[in-house]
Amino acid sequence: MKLKQDLATIAIGAAFLCSTACGAAMAPRELEDAREAFHKAKEGPAGKYALAQLEEAKQALQEAETAFNDGEDDQTKDLAYIAERRSQLAAAAGALEEAKKDREDALAAKEKAQEAYQKSAEKRLTAAQRALDEKSRSMAAAQAKLDEEMRRRQAAEKKAAAALASLEEMAKVKEEARGVVITLSGSVLFASGKSELLPIAQSKLEEVAKALNEQGYKQIIVEGHTDSRGSDSANLMLSERRAEAVRALLVSRGVESSKIRAVGIGESRPIASNNTADGRANNRRVELVVTPE
Repeated sequence: MKLKQDLATIAIGAAFLCSTACGAAMAPRELEDAREAFHKAKEGPAGKYALAQLEEAKQALQEAETAFNDGEDDQTKDLAYIAERRSQLAAAAGALEEAKKDREDALAAKEKAQEAYQKSAEKRLTAAQRALDEKSRSMAAAQAKLDEEMRRRQAAEKKAAAALASLEEMAKVKEEARGVVITLSGSVLFASGKSELLPIAQSKLEEVAKALNEQGYKQIIVEGHTDSRGSDSANLMLSERRAEAVRALLVSRGVESSKIRAVGIGESRPIASNNTADGRANNRRVELVVTPE
């Protein structure tokens, strides 16, 4: 058993050295915390009295290390969070078992000790029982906190999913490497050649702002696009004004101004042929590029 434990520790240490020596990326704080929590648990009573829980913590940490080495940042943080909590639970379980062992030793000492030693043994028993009670309460509190945090995470994920579904009902939504892209038809937002929002556009953008605020975001880029009719410079200026008009309305509806900026793309990024009316209509659009939290 000790050989397996040592090999597991060496494997985790090798993963840590590789992640740092290879220079691929700095480990996130969550992964560093998980490593430290596992090390403390292994070196403490858990290394002797809570091997099953320690093994679960080790496996959870290995999964986080694998996700980190694969470059999966979000999954790394989630797995590291679970690994840290399991290490903490293993440490608490080890301390609890150690306290139980102390209690058993105290009882055995009480039975074998002479009359003069009996009072001292009883004091040790009382102290051990207090420690056991305290550590039991700490373990229960840690589990309750973990359960609450998991409930909050699940609620946040459910809220974000509902917001995304709401967006998909109002506009075309897809995930790209640059973020979540919400495409709004320019014909719904603006009159031909104009940059003033139509009344129906204001209502639609209010719903978009509500969904964005519910989902959460780090950054939003509002991109204005046009078809190829007209000069390049005129189309660029028109796309900039339209992007800024959309940004201004979203800000007025609660989107943080420091997290949203407008940029004009003009006719340089068509998504359809400009040789047909349908193609030009598709090219006249506004895209919101959202970087999620």
